[in-house]
Amino acid sequence: MNAPSLFATTRTARTARPPLSHIAIEGPIGAGKSALATRLADRWSMHTLLESSAANPFLERYYRDTSRHGLAAQLHFALRREHMSRDIAACRAAGTPIVTNFLAARNDLFARLTLAPDELPLYEALAERLVARVPPPDLVVYLQASPEALYARIQKRANPAELPISDTFLRALCDSYNEFFYHYDHAPVLTVGAENLNPLDSDADLALIAERIETMRGRKESNVQGTLL
Repeated sequence: MNAPSLFATTRTARTARPPLSHIAIEGPIGAGKSALATRLADRWSMHTLLESSAANPFLERYYRDTSRHGLAAQLHFALRREHMSRDIAACRAAGTPIVTNFLAARNDLFARLTLAPDELPLYEALAERLVARVPPPDLVVYLQASPEALYARIQKRANPAELPISDTFLRALCDSYNEFFYHYDHAPVLTVGAENLNPLDSDADLALIAERIETMRGRKESNVQGTLL
């Protein structure tokens, strides 16, 4: 299958049998979604479909002035997610195990957070027509972190498009994610406290998360700082 133009696709030699057909990694900006998705894909020899915020030309302006550039940024994301939804559907139809760093069901989270009341219905009407219907993933891994930890990571990686993000915006974003996953019931959710786990550089942390994924049996479980609640 050809790699889609808007998303990165990777595949490595098989190291273990994938435990699930579709794992979605989610969480606010700075939580480590792409890094964890890539390492899990390497571990289980799965394809990755990764949404890249860098391809959105409105993003830096959006973070500087969400009220002015929110609609353009969200419509650009909606167009890209239409491509991603089709890629997910194609992989699932072909029986190809995948890891994504995006959950289609949370499409409207950023829009509801930043769009004006008269813009939100317009966005929702257009997004409803664009996004292809795909089955929910077999598991969602929700990376949860405090606004303070996310802000520190964003400043450390010094991506110019992300530097204008304010502490106020991050707090509202974290609250929106927590509210969303409190009510989300379309797929099992493993909530991971990501502040003190570093699966990108630590094999032990990666193994801990992978073990929880492999052994999870309930609909919702939480893993905070390496301790299962």
